[in-house]
Amino acid sequence: MIGLFRQLRLWGEFVKFSHTVFALPFAIASMAVAARDQRGWPGGRTFGLILVAMVCARTCAMAFNRIADRHFDAVNPRTAQRPLPTGRITLAGAWTLWALSALGLVAASYGLNRACFLLSPVAVVLVCLYSLTKRFTDFTHVFLGIALALAPLGAWIAVTGGFDLFPVRNGVFSMRHSAVLALLLAVAVVFWLIGFDIIYALQDYEFDRRHGLRSLVVRWGVANALKASFLAHLIMWVTIGVFGFLARFWIAYLAGLAVIGFCLVLEHWLARKRSLDWIHLAFFRLNAVISLVFLVVTTAEVAFPRFRLIFP
Repeated sequence: MIGLFRQLRLWGEFVKFSHTVFALPFAIASMAVAARDQRGWPGGRTFGLILVAMVCARTCAMAFNRIADRHFDAVNPRTAQRPLPTGRITLAGAWTLWALSALGLVAASYGLNRACFLLSPVAVVLVCLYSLTKRFTDFTHVFLGIALALAPLGAWIAVTGGFDLFPVRNGVFSMRHSAVLALLLAVAVVFWLIGFDIIYALQDYEFDRRHGLRSLVVRWGVANALKASFLAHLIMWVTIGVFGFLARFWIAYLAGLAVIGFCLVLEHWLARKRSLDWIHLAFFRLNAVISLVFLVVTTAEVAFPRFRLIFP
């Protein structure tokens, strides 16, 4: 049993399984809003398949990232001790995990509905593409944001079976059932990711410059990249505010929006005023809080609409 736990921990470290907490809450929140007629719960089977699809998609993306970057990781002091460069995980094992997780995503999508199944190969390509972008574009953060933004979009399609921007209920346009809400969540995730991935990229600024790897930090320098990061997070915060307004959320959501705003400001204070040792705190813990707070207040608004003071 001890050996089994060690292996699970090793593979979890390989794909940074703990970072699943970033995109997954946005997918579940999108699922809850799409299923608000059922008080945010589309059914255990659908929820389970969405969860499997999300975990498989992220595992597929991270496995491919580690494979694509293994030569850079081996010479970067920050990443040299990762499982693949050190040989604790073999290249064949990494490719096997990638293939199994990609097949898992397709299989889970097949179990959800036809639209998800047909789009699943596109999702596999998009989530893996990011790992190659630092070789040919400075806007690699945008591609990673798009990859993570598939989470709320996919969850919406998984529940509704489509992507209707202008749904009509009883002869009237219904914003509460519109895929515009999922699009807003996707846009928010893109800009959220751009903001915190720029901060994360500060760690490898000198290494990336020396080895010809591209990013906005390399292109613009640290100071200007941090300004762009702050602007991206401001856009993200405004976007989730618009999302909450159109979704007709109120007290709980406003409280969550305030907490998220505080976390974003604190994240940038840490990135600007402290040493790079603080980046892990700014990157992981605060962004985990942001995604979990968003999930809690969104699902609370969906599950307990009677507590709203306006928009009955």
